[in-house]
Amino acid sequence: MGLYSENDTEQKKGVAVGKPRWYVVQVSAGCEKKVKTDIEQRIHGFDLADRVLEVRIPQSPTVKIRKDGSRYQGEEKVLPGYVLVQMILDDHAWQMVKNTPNVINFVGAEQKRPVGRGRGHVKPLPLSPSEVDRIFKQMDEAEPVVKIDMEIGDQILVLSGPFKDFAGEVIEVSGEKNKLKALLSIFGRDTPVELEFNQVEKQG
Repeated sequence: MGLYSENDTEQKKGVAVGKPRWYVVQVSAGCEKKVKTDIEQRIHGFDLADRVLEVRIPQSPTVKIRKDGSRYQGEEKVLPGYVLVQMILDDHAWQMVKNTPNVINFVGAEQKRPVGRGRGHVKPLPLSPSEVDRIFKQMDEAEPVVKIDMEIGDQILVLSGPFKDFAGEVIEVSGEKNKLKALLSIFGRDTPVELEFNQVEKQG
């Protein structure tokens, strides 16, 4: 049984009818990029380019700091486990996306079965214009988040500055300021000291 009845105006085979909307698709953890690639390939294989227009993974920019203090640009998923698909929803497009490997289901309203106790199918619900604007605005205007391979409790060694060769334990990490605080044993007492990321090396 299809998603729509045979009398639905959007069920005209071979004709894309209606306005494209954005839908949310739940995918297996860590498979967002693979699903995006697979859907894009299947669009052409199933001749659905007029119905499935775009696939996006909601991401925001990050700046990651390596142990040596060098930086590189990266991206972090805004909605892990989900991809967005802009499409004109009919049976053909719905089946193609839903049957893509690692796709769990569309996000939508579960349709109850008329008989029996089994689960019904999920009827995809499009995102509202305000939801689409909010998600894409978050992606496009987000300030890069600084990420460092360092967290509270890590043991570090100071590489430069007045505390060179001192060892200590991280008690605070401030990615926005590119600094951390560590407890260093100075004159036999644990003393909190603020250090730049590139002044320290993670131990162990």
